[in-house]
Amino acid sequence: MKKLLILGAGTAGTIMANKMRKELSGQEWSITIVEKEMNHFYQPGFLFIPFGYYTRTDILKPARKFFPKGVKVVNSEIEKIDTSQNNVILKNGTTIDYDILIIATGTRISPEDTRGLKEELWFKNIFDFYTIEGAEALAGFFKTWQGGNLVINIADNPIKCPVAPLEFAFYADDYFIRKGMRDKVKITYVTPMSGAFTKPKASKMLGSLLERKNINIVSDFFIGEVDNTNKKILDFGGREVPFDCLVSIPLHTGDPVISKSRLGDEFGFVKADKNTLQSVMNKNIFVIGDAGNFPSSKAGSVAHFQADVLEKNILDFIHNKPLTASFDGHSNCYIETGFGKGIMIDFNYTTEPLPGLYPLPVVGPFSLLKETRLNHLGKLFFKWIYWNILLKGRKLPVTSYMSMAGKKQD
Repeated sequence: MKKLLILGAGTAGTIMANKMRKELSGQEWSITIVEKEMNHFYQPGFLFIPFGYYTRTDILKPARKFFPKGVKVVNSEIEKIDTSQNNVILKNGTTIDYDILIIATGTRISPEDTRGLKEELWFKNIFDFYTIEGAEALAGFFKTWQGGNLVINIADNPIKCPVAPLEFAFYADDYFIRKGMRDKVKITYVTPMSGAFTKPKASKMLGSLLERKNINIVSDFFIGEVDNTNKKILDFGGREVPFDCLVSIPLHTGDPVISKSRLGDEFGFVKADKNTLQSVMNKNIFVIGDAGNFPSSKAGSVAHFQADVLEKNILDFIHNKPLTASFDGHSNCYIETGFGKGIMIDFNYTTEPLPGLYPLPVVGPFSLLKETRLNHLGKLFFKWIYWNILLKGRKLPVTSYMSMAGKKQD
């Protein structure tokens, strides 16, 4: 019997376990998934926790609930991938062989890689909201905070969900207005980018929205150090931004096992073909989601769209055929803008976000690059879709590639 091994049971790994189980059921293939964390968080929900809209129980379910029958689950940390032997070595020393390996180990924040970030003020005046611990600590801080300089800082790209820091800024504006203390909170958005977002049209619109909400933006800021004593962040050029509360989006790196196995780039992301999702070093290794060094967003929608491509390419590989499916970098996301409204963007490797309707050209129902109530409701409803459709590898009424239907070009 041949062996398909999946490393990681986050969004991408769980989707692939479900998809490949359906495709390979009844065939001479066994499927094993390795994951050390048996709690599955709906990570977009972390954004809502600091503002009191969600708690841990609203976004947490047992990971085993989403694994299909017939897939073997190994609850363990991974020590190393030995590509010369086609096996994976676990922390306890046991090995698991594979004929095909899918790497879905995701990414993690590395606050320790920025000088002074994870020191005495960590979880006191400095927080992240990309982990459940950070989001909960920030929620506790906001309950009693009397105001001051709120600084939101992106250390560098790539990061998970590139629009989440913007959403945080918009939600903070909403939150402190509702608390009747917005005049006591100065919000500053500090980014290494030259604007609010990586794509020009979206950056212009989102930048205007920041200005309208009286949120200051400091661009081209590459953080070099956090001064805990004087409460300020400093960039490599010597610029300083003072804070009373620093919300950090720290540097992101791949799982340590990737670098240890010599499969990654300098950030620990697996080197893979951006279209076929196949490792550039080993033909029987494929990569999906945040684990890869793809020039696409590290977002759940990307993992979803990649899964359709990867499913086809693995089947082609099994049958010794050329890989026929190609991922175009398709990504889309809702951007919460506060006060019950949101924006939606849809883009890929070569086409930036455009105005229009999504997913259907005439009826939408979602508007692109436009702030609407329906986009906000779409984001809230997506949590149900995530648990009940997406993770289980079921089809959604959208294309895995970026469609130009319904979009308006200049």
